Amino acid sequence: MIQEYLNSVDKFIIIGDRVLIKPRDMETHTKSGLVLPATVKEKEEIHTGYIVKTGPGYPIPSTDIDEPWKENSNPTNYMGMQAEEGDLAVFLKDRAHEIEFENEKYLIVPHAAILLLIRDRDL
Repeated sequence: MIQEYLNSVDKFIIIGDRVLIKPRDMETHTKSGLVLPATVKEKEEIHTGYIVKTGPGYPIPSTDIDEPWKENSNPTNYMGMQAEEGDLAVFLKDRAHEIEFENEKYLIVPHAAILLLIRDRDL
């Protein structure tokens, strides 16, 4: 029943300061032409991938409620993130959580684990 509902990554809602990343295929050869076994790449601490979706950002607490019994009519505010869909992200692998959806591998990464963004405005 869940598979019928989730038929596209577009329906994913990323929570808070997290991003959904499609990992790049890792190179299997060095610049000099040596073939690297898969275990070498798995041990690397830094990975790269393209950002597919982003969460709303860091939640900012509301300071408008002066009495705790009053109902909060203000929506939650968020401080935006630097990451945008389509960016190439360089991130710490040990902070990423791997998921698989429709035979595709994705990573959920907190924004704080992203070390570098590469953005190409021409795409």
